[in-house]
Amino acid sequence: MAESTATEESGIRFTIEEVAGAVGDFGTIFPILLGVAIVCPDVNVSHFFLFIAAWYIIAGLYYRLPIPIEPMKAIGAIVIAGGLSGGEIVASGIVVGALFLLLGLFGGMTWLADRIPKSVIRGVQGALALLLLRTSLDYILADALFAALSIGIILAFFFASQRTRIPDVSALIVILIGLGVGIVTQGMPPFRLISLPPLIIPLPSDFVAGTWELAIPQIPLTLTNAILATSLLTYDLFPKKGVDPDRLSRTIGVMNLISTPLGGFPMCHGAGGLAAMYRFGARTGGANIIAGVFILIFAVAFAPPEVLTLIPLGVFGALLVFVAIELGKHSIKTGSYAVTGVIAVLTLLIGLTFAFIIGMIMAYVLQRWQQQPGG
Repeated sequence: MAESTATEESGIRFTIEEVAGAVGDFGTIFPILLGVAIVCPDVNVSHFFLFIAAWYIIAGLYYRLPIPIEPMKAIGAIVIAGGLSGGEIVASGIVVGALFLLLGLFGGMTWLADRIPKSVIRGVQGALALLLLRTSLDYILADALFAALSIGIILAFFFASQRTRIPDVSALIVILIGLGVGIVTQGMPPFRLISLPPLIIPLPSDFVAGTWELAIPQIPLTLTNAILATSLLTYDLFPKKGVDPDRLSRTIGVMNLISTPLGGFPMCHGAGGLAAMYRFGARTGGANIIAGVFILIFAVAFAPPEVLTLIPLGVFGALLVFVAIELGKHSIKTGSYAVTGVIAVLTLLIGLTFAFIIGMIMAYVLQRWQQQPGG
């Protein structure tokens, strides 16, 4: 009993509950990383998994809490929809990493959060959902049989997890089924050791496109969901161990500045991921370490690039649908459907960055108008 208490106090515990909680956020990680790797041939998905795994373990040891590590959703959704280059992805990670490291070091989180209206954030979430749905439809139409099978499995796990403490590992199940079918029909890919991550130095043009197309839409989402909402939830779930938002901002900055130049995908934390891990039993950093080991196995398995071609497209289509639904359900919690709707629709027409800027202007104009007498 004393040993168990000491382990819990240390913030590292390895139990069945921690194992169940460890996979609670995998439904977000795998669809985005694999989707990016499919549309962007100059990236290495095994390096994506390698750095996600490494930072899961580091965060578990550092925070001693189940703090999730997730691919940045806005960057992922835009790349999947538009097929940007690996250099532009790296540049966006460096820009976002530098910004959030500086904000965390100088306590700038609250100042910035107060200046981005919530309706704009919800609009970005809704826009990302629409982008992912549009992309997923192409995959589903190309492989309707596997899409239907995958959707059925995901729905079965979803309803089971709502009524019981069975963890929702549907993303892992459908990916493993897809890999199994691919191996049976195409043969086992050649074994290769994971290569050493190369240093990637983006071109000036990569920084322009990476900042405009990827970083600007990602910043408000990271600020609110990955940092402020995650920090608040840590205080709700672990009152004595809550994590300050500037501390989360610093870790996001450090892990992106270190990992993205070496081929990692831009990463952040996430309130939804923390809630999912906690719901299925994660209470300590042990869940993070377990998750990191699981993902490391995938990093090794995906070292041969041929592995990606084994998974039927319908699997990706089904997974992206549910990531889109997860984002979309948060977008309806808006204070202004006009602003949120305009951003979501304009994103499909002219792009997310322009839509974000127009939404910001619209939100401030509506705010001023409502503050006028009789407004």
